[in-house]
Amino acid sequence: MLATAESCTGGMIAAACTDLAGSSEWFERGFVSYSNAAKTDLLGVPGALLLLHGAVSEPVARAMATGAVLRSQAQVSVAVTGVAGPGGGSDAKPVGTVWFGWQVDGALHSEARQFRGDRAAVRAQTLWHAIVRLNELMA
Repeated sequence: MLATAESCTGGMIAAACTDLAGSSEWFERGFVSYSNAAKTDLLGVPGALLLLHGAVSEPVARAMATGAVLRSQAQVSVAVTGVAGPGGGSDAKPVGTVWFGWQVDGALHSEARQFRGDRAAVRAQTLWHAIVRLNELMA
């Protein structure tokens, strides 16, 4: 079973999964944790990680992926946290920066991507990469 933990995509990954007929056989639930408080409350992301690294970071993406498995009946998760724009970027984390986390068969994976385009483009590319990489990790 799969659980999603989404910030910058606001549930788009869960929606793409549940668009598929029969997804109730493998999709367990989705967490939309847009705020830092939601990341802590819903997924158990430690506040210290958020303060030290910021929401858009590898440690937070990994904690989100872990929390999605621990707080669901799923064995697999995908998590995304990023800066979709048009505002909110910084020199260290410009618009289009997205951190991903996946937990598959107990193994935790993470990576960052830098996407180009407007808000819709960044979110669409995030959705696509999250699903493609998840499929690769499960193969």
